[in-house]
This record gives sequence, C-alpha cells and structure tokens, in this order.
Amino acid sequence: QVQLVESGGGLVQPGGSLRLSCAASGSIASIYDMAWYRQAPGKQRELVATITSLGSPNYADSVKGRFTISRDYARNTMSLQMKSLKPEDTAIYYCNADVRSRSGLRGNYWGQGTQVTVSS
Repeated sequence: QVQLVESGGGLVQPGGSLRLSCAASGSIASIYDMAWYRQAPGKQRELVATITSLGSPNYADSVKGRFTISRDYARNTMSLQMKSLKPEDTAIYYCNADVRSRSGLRGNYWGQGTQVTVSS
C-alpha cells in the first residue's frame, strides 16, 4: 500500500508565501510523475503543477512565475513553493503520484489534501 501525506497549508495574507510538502510512504518501488492539484469551493479539481520522474516541471498558466514544484528523490517527497499568493489561490491542495509498488503493481494515488487560505 502507498500513502501520500501533504503538509504546510495554512492561512496567509495576499502577497505572502507558503511551502507545501508531500511525503510518499509504503511499499514503493518507483515513483513516476507527481503532481499538485487544487479544488476551490464550488469548483472542479484543477491541475496546478506536475513534475516528471526526470524532474521536468510544468505549470498551469495561473501559477506560472509564482509557484515552483520540486522533488527529493531520495526521500520520496515533493514540494510546492508558492509566492505572491492571491485570494484566488485559496483551495484544498492535493498531492498526486503515479507509483509502482514493490509487488509490481502500478497505481495512481492521492493525498488527503491540505487547506490553503489566502485572505487579509
């Protein structure tokens, strides 16, 4: 079994910064692509940023230049550094990963989410 646990959410003023982390644990053989998604109240879940197994990042247009995604391959963790936060960034942020377990099975996993609120 594979678990993803997010941390680092909270309340921040507009223009502020936050750093989210995602830790993967369990029976992991390989982690392929990882991603951050978010879901605001009343809206569909949307892709924020992805990072491939080779470290190549991609960002939604709405966060380009403000968010930075990164991975620590040794620790099986992923981070999202968020700067110049706006009220419209308020959402629950979810970690997602494509993982091959030691049993050989490959699956897509989600964390439980962490709340980010941008408000004065």
